[in-house]
Amino acid sequence: MIKCVAIDDEPIALSIIQEYCKRFGDINLQCFTSPIEGMACVKETLPDIVFLDIEMNSHNGVELAKVIPPETCIIFTTAYSQYALEGFNVDAVDFLHKPVFYPRFEHAMQKALVLVNAKSGQIKRRDTITLKVEYKTVVVDIDDISYVEAMDNYVKVHRCGLPTIISQITMKEMETLLPDNRFIRVHRSFIVSLRAIEEFSNRQIFLKNFDRHIPVGRTYTDAFNNLYNIFKQNNNKK
Repeated sequence: MIKCVAIDDEPIALSIIQEYCKRFGDINLQCFTSPIEGMACVKETLPDIVFLDIEMNSHNGVELAKVIPPETCIIFTTAYSQYALEGFNVDAVDFLHKPVFYPRFEHAMQKALVLVNAKSGQIKRRDTITLKVEYKTVVVDIDDISYVEAMDNYVKVHRCGLPTIISQITMKEMETLLPDNRFIRVHRSFIVSLRAIEEFSNRQIFLKNFDRHIPVGRTYTDAFNNLYNIFKQNNNKK
């Protein structure tokens, strides 16, 4: 869950950010029309991202940004484009000019998430992937993924102990999102997590905590055997 705080003295502007965050998905958002209360929340909760208006009645957002903890990403929201340079001078991730439209908001969030993961010592591609699920964007922890199954123009992401996710993405695109030292395509219709494998025989894979078996296609057998043996050897050394 991404922790966010929005500070803006215009309630309508906050309601738009709130709606967009709900649409993006996986965001815990707190909104404040009072800069003082909002900054107190920022200092206490250390959110991942702060949406900050620049020209408010009682405070200037650029000045407030200077005391926001450096591990928190700042996205400025303002109707005044002349503040853009000042915003970037305080290391803002992005600058959203009002009225803010969702595609521009989504782009800013994607930029911010790269920095959030980097600042927390994570590499996004290795730890999380972002998938479109209906009209929302969902951040998925790859450690939860046991296998991926092709389904027409969609994929089904099967997670251990968690609901299955259906996303409109191709298997080829899904392969590029997952780290190739931990996941492997074993069939035209299946990608499996090496960590989730219980055992395999006769070109069939049995996964932990799943009743079904996964077939290994003839053209994928050699690559799967080689990678799985390397994976087992590396894990036996730990």
